[in-house]
Amino acid sequence: MKNFKKMSFAFAVSTALILSACGKDSKTSGTENQKPLRVVTDAAYAPFEYLDKGKIVGFDVDFTNAVAKEAGLKIDIVNVGWDPLFAEVGDKLADIGMSSITINDDRKIKYDFTVPYFLSTNKILVPEGSDIKSAEDLKGKVVAVQNGTTGQEAVESLLGKNSKDVKKFENNNLAILELKSGGADAVVADNAVVETYAKNNPNEKLVVIEDKDSFAAEFYGLMLPKGSKYKEKLDKAVKEVVENGTYEDIYKEHFGTEPDLETLKAEQNK
Repeated sequence: MKNFKKMSFAFAVSTALILSACGKDSKTSGTENQKPLRVVTDAAYAPFEYLDKGKIVGFDVDFTNAVAKEAGLKIDIVNVGWDPLFAEVGDKLADIGMSSITINDDRKIKYDFTVPYFLSTNKILVPEGSDIKSAEDLKGKVVAVQNGTTGQEAVESLLGKNSKDVKKFENNNLAILELKSGGADAVVADNAVVETYAKNNPNEKLVVIEDKDSFAAEFYGLMLPKGSKYKEKLDKAVKEVVENGTYEDIYKEHFGTEPDLETLKAEQNK
């Protein structure tokens, strides 16, 4: 009887170990075979997302990869363009929209957003010697903007929604090209975009104008389909990346300055 009990016990332990091992293998296999989330972007928005020798790089790319790693998710970043990314996320053909997307009330009607990850404001890019010194000075001038952005909204609030003086382009690169060719007097876009361009192209003698009274602070978020099952996990991961110092390292690498973490965290916790 004792021998039978010992054998039964040994068999039970062995079985438990085998089942436990199978369980672990199954879990590991599930993670390894996880289908990557489709992340869509408009890679024409340096320094946030842009193409470098055919590869999508930039601040948003490094940040989103860090968030995905923290959340235990695999991602595949695809360049589709500005308007198509909204369509894909809205139609649930993509899991995440990542393209310096400002969180606002109109967009929240159709999409979900993670907690904010970036503080931004629109600024004005003009040639050196321009008489434009503030947003008010844009009146009577031709202004180039990227279509569908808050920069466009800000300029239209000053010049009128259907003003012929507002030139809309597919991306900011084309808007800046219009300024350089003399087809526009100014470009209005996110501060990091115009500041980086002016800094990297000193020979073009372009100046960045700030007007905090006219351009309110904005916050970017990762855009998700309505009711996304990944929102809670991504929110937690975004906060952790900001909290553990990873965000600050990525920010300084791309912008060369310290992020305003206090303002960002306060907005995240609203």
